[in-house]
Amino acid sequence: MEPREMILVLGANGQIGTELVTALRAKYSSDQVIASDIRPAIGSQDGPFEILDIMDAVAVENSLKKHQITQIYHLAAILSATGEKNPRMAWQVNMDGLLNILEASVKLSVKKVFWPSSIAVFGKHSKKRLTPQYAITDPDTIYGISKLAGERWCNYYYRTRGLDVRSLRYPGLISYVGKPGGGTTDYAVEIFYEALQNGTYTCFLKEDQRLPMMYMPDAIKATIQLMDADADKLRIRSSYNVSSLSFSPAELAKKIQGHLPKLSVDYAPDFRQQIAETWPDSIDDNYARIDWDWNPDYDLSTMVIDMLENIGKKG
Repeated sequence: MEPREMILVLGANGQIGTELVTALRAKYSSDQVIASDIRPAIGSQDGPFEILDIMDAVAVENSLKKHQITQIYHLAAILSATGEKNPRMAWQVNMDGLLNILEASVKLSVKKVFWPSSIAVFGKHSKKRLTPQYAITDPDTIYGISKLAGERWCNYYYRTRGLDVRSLRYPGLISYVGKPGGGTTDYAVEIFYEALQNGTYTCFLKEDQRLPMMYMPDAIKATIQLMDADADKLRIRSSYNVSSLSFSPAELAKKIQGHLPKLSVDYAPDFRQQIAETWPDSIDDNYARIDWDWNPDYDLSTMVIDMLENIGKKG
């Protein structure tokens, strides 16, 4: 009989973590999934929660021992736009935090670790359309730099320490549950709230700035599917390209206006536009589709319908 899985989710209060914890507790049981964050829990909790700082290596080890953790989902990070305001702090949290988790996982024989990378690892010299798995990676943002370095550390720990680390290069993520956390693609969530509440929205990117995106249910599906995959089938131990949607602010606005025709959108690009211009406009994720049968459920139309319906229910 295999040992009972015990799962720790770091950064559980974030946009991904709030929904991932719910999905994992549905898959396993509530007491098998420990949610943690540097801040107190947000909303009601149907399972264990603890305050944990990933920068405190001793506290991390103690938590792994206390709960006999077998799997870690390490989501705690400082995102792209926020990171540019305090690059030194972003590097320390994103890099030292990851190394604390990797070291503790090896020391305490954690079976599997998930860590998210990002399309921010690509840069202005990467192929823009259908950016391949193996592409030029020359990021200009501290977020992208830390994610690229993190990919190499994950691969290193797999290769030299035998740690089963798995990773996805997330595109921009869209959710009606968790609010965005300081990323360059946050507009794709903000526009829905403003459309329903005020009927107007000012976008901080240019209207024709296409970027890869993904609806959160697909992101959660991809994450758990990768963690469930047979280790022998995984060829990528840095981070897998993963894709679903690709659109511009104007294309998204037009889809929303099909349901809310009075929505008015204007454009006032800020510093995030310069970040977006270094990223791909679409992603080639053939390795994920071949290695672990990745296939998204949502397209732009079905995502817009679902977002409007669920945000509308929230009032």
